Amino acid sequence: MENKKPEIKTLQTNRKAFFNYEVLEDLEAGISLEGTEVKSLRAGRFSFTDSYVKIQDGQMWLIGFTIQPYDKGSIFNHVSDRDRRLLVHKQEIKRLRRKVEEKGLTLVPTKVYLKGNIIKVTVSLCRGKALHDKKDAIKERDLNRQAQREAKDYRF
Repeated sequence: MENKKPEIKTLQTNRKAFFNYEVLEDLEAGISLEGTEVKSLRAGRFSFTDSYVKIQDGQMWLIGFTIQPYDKGSIFNHVSDRDRRLLVHKQEIKRLRRKVEEKGLTLVPTKVYLKGNIIKVTVSLCRGKALHDKKDAIKERDLNRQAQREAKDYRF
Protein backbone atom coordinates (compact mmCIF):
# COMPACT_ATOMS: atom_id res chain seq x y z
CA MET A 1 0.00 0.00 0.00
CA GLU A 2 1.37 3.39 -1.00
CA ASN A 3 1.73 6.16 1.56
CA LYS A 4 0.69 9.30 -0.34
CA LYS A 5 1.21 12.79 1.00
CA PRO A 6 -1.95 14.90 0.94
CA GLU A 7 -2.19 17.46 -1.82
CA ILE A 8 -1.73 21.06 -0.66
CA LYS A 9 -3.79 23.80 -2.31
CA THR A 10 -3.18 27.39 -1.17
CA LEU A 11 -6.43 29.33 -0.79
CA GLN A 12 -4.90 32.71 0.10
CA THR A 13 -1.66 34.29 1.34
CA ASN A 14 -1.44 37.30 3.64
CA ARG A 15 0.88 39.46 1.52
CA LYS A 16 0.43 42.49 3.76
CA ALA A 17 1.90 40.55 6.69
CA PHE A 18 5.07 39.84 4.72
CA PHE A 19 5.35 43.57 3.96
CA ASN A 20 4.71 44.77 7.54
CA TYR A 21 6.57 42.04 9.43
CA GLU A 22 9.79 40.07 9.33
CA VAL A 23 8.81 36.39 9.56
CA LEU A 24 11.00 34.44 11.99
CA GLU A 25 9.21 31.10 12.26
CA ASP A 26 6.16 29.29 10.82
CA LEU A 27 3.73 26.90 12.49
CA GLU A 28 0.97 24.81 10.91
CA ALA A 29 -2.31 24.91 12.84
CA GLY A 30 -5.75 23.44 12.36
CA ILE A 31 -8.76 25.70 12.76
CA SER A 32 -12.07 25.01 14.48
CA LEU A 33 -14.86 25.89 12.03
CA GLU A 34 -18.60 25.56 11.54
CA GLY A 35 -20.04 23.92 8.40
CA THR A 36 -20.86 27.04 6.42
CA GLU A 37 -17.46 28.54 7.25
CA VAL A 38 -15.74 25.65 5.49
CA LYS A 39 -17.79 26.23 2.34
CA SER A 40 -17.01 29.97 2.36
CA LEU A 41 -13.29 29.33 2.88
CA ARG A 42 -13.21 26.86 -0.02
CA ALA A 43 -14.86 29.54 -2.18
CA GLY A 44 -12.17 32.04 -1.15
CA ARG A 45 -14.59 34.39 0.61
CA PHE A 46 -12.41 35.49 3.54
CA SER A 47 -9.91 38.20 4.42
CA PHE A 48 -6.86 38.60 6.64
CA THR A 49 -7.41 42.33 7.24
CA ASP A 50 -6.03 43.24 10.69
CA SER A 51 -6.09 39.63 11.87
CA TYR A 52 -3.72 38.30 14.50
CA VAL A 53 -3.34 35.36 16.88
CA LYS A 54 -3.76 35.70 20.64
CA ILE A 55 -2.80 33.15 23.30
CA GLN A 56 -5.38 33.06 26.10
CA ASP A 57 -6.07 30.45 28.79
CA GLY A 58 -3.66 27.96 27.21
CA GLN A 59 -5.36 28.17 23.80
CA MET A 60 -4.60 30.02 20.57
CA TRP A 61 -7.34 32.22 19.11
CA LEU A 62 -7.53 33.74 15.63
CA ILE A 63 -8.86 37.30 16.08
CA GLY A 64 -10.19 39.59 13.35
CA PHE A 65 -10.21 36.92 10.62
CA THR A 66 -13.35 37.57 8.56
CA ILE A 67 -15.16 34.75 6.76
CA GLN A 68 -18.07 36.01 4.66
CA PRO A 69 -21.46 34.30 5.17
CA TYR A 70 -22.11 31.41 2.79
CA ASP A 71 -24.40 32.42 -0.12
CA LYS A 72 -26.59 29.35 0.05
CA GLY A 73 -26.60 29.20 3.86
CA SER A 74 -29.90 29.29 5.71
CA ILE A 75 -30.73 30.73 9.12
CA PHE A 76 -27.92 28.53 10.46
CA ASN A 77 -25.24 30.61 8.68
CA HIS A 78 -22.17 31.54 10.76
CA VAL A 79 -21.20 34.86 12.34
CA SER A 80 -18.58 36.36 10.02
CA ASP A 81 -16.19 37.97 12.51
CA ARG A 82 -16.17 35.63 15.51
CA ASP A 83 -12.95 34.52 17.20
CA ARG A 84 -11.86 31.06 16.04
CA ARG A 85 -9.84 28.54 18.02
CA LEU A 86 -6.62 27.24 16.48
CA LEU A 87 -5.75 23.60 17.07
CA VAL A 88 -2.13 23.37 18.24
CA HIS A 89 -0.32 21.11 20.73
CA LYS A 90 -0.06 22.54 24.26
CA GLN A 91 3.75 22.39 24.23
CA GLU A 92 3.84 24.51 21.06
CA ILE A 93 1.49 27.05 22.65
CA LYS A 94 3.69 27.29 25.77
CA ARG A 95 6.83 27.73 23.66
CA LEU A 96 5.24 30.45 21.51
CA ARG A 97 3.81 32.22 24.56
CA ARG A 98 7.31 32.49 26.07
CA LYS A 99 8.70 33.96 22.84
CA VAL A 100 5.86 36.47 22.44
CA GLU A 101 6.08 37.68 26.06
CA GLU A 102 9.89 37.84 26.30
CA LYS A 103 10.85 39.34 22.97
CA GLY A 104 7.76 41.36 22.07
CA LEU A 105 7.03 39.37 18.93
CA THR A 106 3.63 38.95 17.26
CA LEU A 107 1.72 35.93 15.94
CA VAL A 108 0.14 36.59 12.54
CA PRO A 109 -1.77 34.25 10.17
CA THR A 110 0.11 34.22 6.87
CA LYS A 111 -1.53 31.51 4.78
CA VAL A 112 -4.75 29.49 4.56
CA TYR A 113 -4.61 26.26 2.60
CA LEU A 114 -6.21 22.87 2.07
CA LYS A 115 -4.15 19.84 3.07
CA GLY A 116 -6.16 17.02 1.59
CA ASN A 117 -9.68 17.92 2.74
CA ILE A 118 -8.58 19.68 5.93
CA ILE A 119 -8.27 23.46 6.18
CA LYS A 120 -5.02 24.60 7.79
CA VAL A 121 -3.60 28.00 8.75
CA THR A 122 0.07 28.92 8.80
CA VAL A 123 0.76 31.07 11.85
CA SER A 124 4.02 33.01 11.74
CA LEU A 125 6.05 34.39 14.61
CA CYS A 126 6.90 37.91 13.40
CA ARG A 127 8.82 41.03 14.33
CA GLY A 128 7.53 44.39 13.09
CA LYS A 129 9.54 46.10 10.36
CA ALA A 130 10.75 49.69 10.71
CA LEU A 131 9.73 52.24 8.07
CA HIS A 132 13.16 52.22 6.42
CA ASP A 133 12.99 48.41 6.08
CA LYS A 134 9.65 48.75 4.28
CA LYS A 135 11.13 51.35 1.92
CA ASP A 136 14.04 49.00 1.21
CA ALA A 137 11.57 46.21 0.40
CA ILE A 138 9.70 48.47 -2.05
CA LYS A 139 12.97 49.55 -3.66
CA GLU A 140 14.16 45.94 -4.03
CA ARG A 141 10.81 44.86 -5.50
CA ASP A 142 10.91 47.69 -8.06
CA LEU A 143 14.47 46.83 -9.06
CA ASN A 144 13.51 43.17 -9.53
CA ARG A 145 10.55 44.15 -11.72
CA GLN A 146 12.75 46.40 -13.83
CA ALA A 147 15.35 43.63 -14.24
CA GLN A 148 12.60 41.20 -15.27
CA ARG A 149 11.31 43.65 -17.88
CA GLU A 150 14.78 44.21 -19.29
CA ALA A 151 15.49 40.48 -19.43
CA LYS A 152 12.17 39.95 -21.19
CA ASP A 153 12.88 42.69 -23.75
CA TYR A 154 16.42 41.51 -24.41
CA ARG A 155 16.53 39.40 -27.60
CA PHE A 156 19.47 37.41 -28.90
